Parts: sequence; structure tokens; C-alpha cells
Amino acid sequence: MVVNQFRLSLLAEPSAQEKLAGMKILVIGSSGIIGSAVANALSERGQNVIEVTHSGEGLTVDLSDIASLKALYDKVGKLDAVVCVAGVAQFGPLEELSDNDFTQSIENKLMGQVNLVRCGIGQVAEGGSFTLTSGGLSQKPAAATTAVSMVGAAVEAFVKGAAIDLEGRYRVNVVSPGWVAESRVQIGLAPMPGIWSRDLAEYYIDLVGGLQTGQIVQAEKAKPNRIS
Repeated sequence: MVVNQFRLSLLAEPSAQEKLAGMKILVIGSSGIIGSAVANALSERGQNVIEVTHSGEGLTVDLSDIASLKALYDKVGKLDAVVCVAGVAQFGPLEELSDNDFTQSIENKLMGQVNLVRCGIGQVAEGGSFTLTSGGLSQKPAAATTAVSMVGAAVEAFVKGAAIDLEGRYRVNVVSPGWVAESRVQIGLAPMPGIWSRDLAEYYIDLVGGLQTGQIVQAEKAKPNRIS
């Protein structure tokens, strides 16, 4: 765990919701199941949420293109926090994955989030945060998930290193979601064991409004004090 100047007395520290008040927050991947839940949860708390998708109307970005990331930051101006709930990696048995499958997974899910932080230095106000997304497969691989597991684990390693390099200036964390209940339903499975997106969003909220940095947060079930 990285110890830094963000840590204050617990008695003097405002709640996460109080800290979130009035923040300008960029949410990338806001059209997805998790991203929309995160954007809604932040908006409900009165934040200025800037939603970004891969395509369609409104602001868009191509995570695999660093020029696209730089252009996005130029458009939105100064920020207080960035949340990324996007990134594509290829599923498939190892022997069936092509060089291009690995390259696309690395350029999008991994380097897209790495470059989001790199390009955000100076665009996000100091004291602000970057909250990224890996996935449960990074720690618990399954069949046909080699590329997905690889890039997820790399994102988590990046967060640990970046938090040290950016200590005292920015906080960098990552959420590792488990099975999302809505996704299970979409493919014909029972929602449980899974976590509803509205419950999953609370993990992102806590990181944006908290003090922690360099943390990999496993999000496989609702928080104990969360009533769905």
C-alpha cells in the first residue's frame, strides 16, 4: 500500500460524498453496463459528469489511439478525476489467438488505460485521481481467457507502479469486477453469483472520493452496508 500526503486524520476527513461535491469527472465507457451505472451514481451525487463512449453521439474516444486520447483531454479541459470502465481484450483458446488478437488486447485494454493516465497528467488537477478497470480474470483465469487475463493483470501492475511514481500528486487505483449480474442475465444465466452494476458502481465511487492509491479493489459482491 502506498502511503502519501493524501492521508489525513480520520476525524478531519470528510465523507466520500462530501469530497465528491462539485467535482468534474470524466467517465469513459459510460454506455456500457458498468459505465452507465458509475455515471448515474456520480450524477446522483451532484457531480459534473462528462460521459465518453467509443462511438455514437456526444464525446467519443478510441482507447487504442493516443492521439484520440489527447484530443479528448483538449476538448474537456481541466478535470478532477477520470474513471475508465472501457477496454477490449480478446477471448479464445491460446492456440487459436492470433498475433493481432494479442496486439489489439494490449493496445486497447492495457495501453489505452496506461495512456489515459499518461496523457491526463497536467490535465487532471493535482490531488485528483484515475480509477481504472481490470477484471476478475486477471487473478482467476479460466479456459479461453489467456489474453484477457494477461492484460488485466498488467493493468493492475501498472496501477501499483504508477501510484508510486505519482505519489503526492495523483491517486491511481483499479477496480477488478467479478461477474456482473446483468451480463449473466444477457447470456441466459441466473444473475447470482454476480454483482449488480448499481452495487459495483459503489466501489468506483469510494475510490474517486477516497484517499487510497495503488489499490486493486476486488468487486465481486455488494458491500456489506449496501442495500440493493
